[in-house]
Amino acid sequence: MTIQSYISANESRFFDELFSLIRIPSVSAQPEHKGDMIACANRWQELLLAAGADRAEVMTTDGNSVVYAEKIVGEDLPTVLVYGHYDVMPAEPLEQWHSEPFEPIIKDGRIWARGADDDKGQSFIQVKAFEYLVKSGQLACNVKFIFEGEEEIGSPSLENFCETHKKLLRSDIILVSDTSMIGKETPSLTTGLRGLAYWQIEITGPNRDLHSGHFGGAVINPINALCSMLACVVDGDGRITIPHFYDDVVPLSEKERAMIRQIPFDETQYKKAIDVDVLGGEVGFHTLERNSCRPSFDICGIWGGYTGEGAKTVLPSKAYAKVSCRLVANQDHEKISNMFVEYMQAVAPKGVRVKITPMHGGQGYLCPIDLPAYKAAEAGFAEAFGVKPLAVRRGGSIPIISSFEQILGVKTILMGFGLESDAIHSPNENFDIDIFRKGIVAVVSFYKHLTLT
Repeated sequence: MTIQSYISANESRFFDELFSLIRIPSVSAQPEHKGDMIACANRWQELLLAAGADRAEVMTTDGNSVVYAEKIVGEDLPTVLVYGHYDVMPAEPLEQWHSEPFEPIIKDGRIWARGADDDKGQSFIQVKAFEYLVKSGQLACNVKFIFEGEEEIGSPSLENFCETHKKLLRSDIILVSDTSMIGKETPSLTTGLRGLAYWQIEITGPNRDLHSGHFGGAVINPINALCSMLACVVDGDGRITIPHFYDDVVPLSEKERAMIRQIPFDETQYKKAIDVDVLGGEVGFHTLERNSCRPSFDICGIWGGYTGEGAKTVLPSKAYAKVSCRLVANQDHEKISNMFVEYMQAVAPKGVRVKITPMHGGQGYLCPIDLPAYKAAEAGFAEAFGVKPLAVRRGGSIPIISSFEQILGVKTILMGFGLESDAIHSPNENFDIDIFRKGIVAVVSFYKHLTLT
């Protein structure tokens, strides 16, 4: 039976199984869903065993559990480690959903629900491709699965889990479906992810809020100070001014820039979609280079003083901001974090106290496109979608991917099937059923083309 016939014959069961996962509100960010996290992990264990795994178990971590499963065909055969996550983002704001977020429905050729794409739907593609290969007797390598429950909160427990279980997770390549494609008719493979550094800043001036008439002009205003400090970080050419910030940035080669120019991009539509008239960023780079291959700095939130109704003439005691840098491969997030803290201390005016708290960080990742496993993924996309996928870097971050390389010594193939229109992390998340089917075909083809030499 071909994979297409297998999907057709079993699609109703596939949806029932996927929906049983989606109906569990496994929101890792909200403590009240702790029981749901356990239920979702247990359900994945059941489905992995049913799909053909010889072993599947729910394993404890310092936080939410990891679901581990394996099918060992032969000790001398290559091993693929499939990573995914079973936790989802909160569904709020609930009033913006067109349907119940945890009651999946099929409408307009799409599955609508929280987790339909990110990452229950995409992980399910991997498991169903595995199921077909096992049941048709075509699985020619070992396959291991690791599904975590904390990706949406930064995977705080997974690094320690990997360190502890290096032997268990030993593999030749890691396969991940948790990224997106350029478009339904323009499939793509993600070859790079940016890293991240994130801080909270607290600026303190006087020991209490002051009357701005009595003290204004004589006492340094913490909000004014914070704004002037942050304004120093990026210059008029869009370059970050922190000393030595770019020391480890690898310049884009002409070959890479030529590949990026192949990506369909309509700047007018891009601006229209987000309702802006002008784009900004680092001088000398195309928009698709700025938002994926170059570092960036953003103020994510800023507050202080009086923000209620009406007027209150106050010179505030404190001001706050949350800021982040997206980093590129070779930039170490801890090194950048220390640089930023030193820079903020250096540019702060006398008369205020500066407290900077690093909150989150992760390394960037690059996948060589000449890897045999990358070529297998490329062939899989070509078979399923009828066209060779483009190689693209993405501006977002999945910090655990670089951790896998550092801890396990293995490269990752980012074989994602999402679309921008899937609205992950937003109300009305959805997943295209046609892409769901093609994704299974593509992963089956990946295994058939896989060689590691």
